[in-house]
Amino acid sequence: MNDARARFALAFAPGHVTGLFAPETGARDPRARGSRGAGIVLELGAIALARFVPGRRRRVDVRDEDGTSLPISTNVAQRLAPPGPGTLTVRISHALPVGQGFGMSAAGATSTALAVARISGRPVGDAVQVAHLADLYGGGGLGGVAAILGGGLEVRSRAGIPPFGRVAHRSLRGSLFIGVVGGPIPSPGILRDPQTLARIRSARSEVEGLLGRPSAREFFERSERFTDRVGLAPPTLRRTLAGIRRCDAWAAQAMFGRSFFAVPRTPEGRARLRARLRQSGASVLELRPARSGARLLPAQPF
Repeated sequence: MNDARARFALAFAPGHVTGLFAPETGARDPRARGSRGAGIVLELGAIALARFVPGRRRRVDVRDEDGTSLPISTNVAQRLAPPGPGTLTVRISHALPVGQGFGMSAAGATSTALAVARISGRPVGDAVQVAHLADLYGGGGLGGVAAILGGGLEVRSRAGIPPFGRVAHRSLRGSLFIGVVGGPIPSPGILRDPQTLARIRSARSEVEGLLGRPSAREFFERSERFTDRVGLAPPTLRRTLAGIRRCDAWAAQAMFGRSFFAVPRTPEGRARLRARLRQSGASVLELRPARSGARLLPAQPF
């Protein structure tokens, strides 16, 4: 039976694929740290359902649909929980694979932040800041929270969350394919590896060339070149990307996963791309870019 004193909130945050990026972590204020770059905000993401019941002791319990604890989202919930004793429970549902470059860490953190902040009476700005800092320090990513505050094609011309960072969102028509060809690649290890960071810096020109008002075509072309120059894709993923590109489609690694995103260059190429993806053995999903960013939803008790 539900406790009459319980408070509930529900929030959604979209997933995201990064096509290219340049780390920017030197700012004194961590709210201005992250990355410049660009990606696509996805229509699927993470939903967080939060429930707070006043009680005798303070307790925070954050888990996914399988009962797995989530350190980054737990940190968010602890920082935004209502003052005083009580039990805060958050259940997060991920619509896309975790650890595969689809922005599930940022989506989980952001949806949790919005839901818990609503229960606590905190402003949305506080929720976004806490989610960004938790994702940044927890090793989730370098700009995922800033990217998913809107939909479509996002371009981060200045690192950090607004108003420190600058992110432009443009509508993006049609659909794209995302696929997975292996197990997750942990982001923290990659972001701390000096050789990997050196390769990312060597591809910085692709990021610099994209900033401003890029077309979708330029984004896909530069994402392909960024993938090839940084060389993070394992052999199986490289073979998959090469096969997709031969089918008159753009294809790039979703940073950082054994995964990809692909878009046909022409309407006629969509059928060839679908046939190629069926033959590839990859786990593939076709979906659309999100029309809007992270937001609160009507909540039901649980």
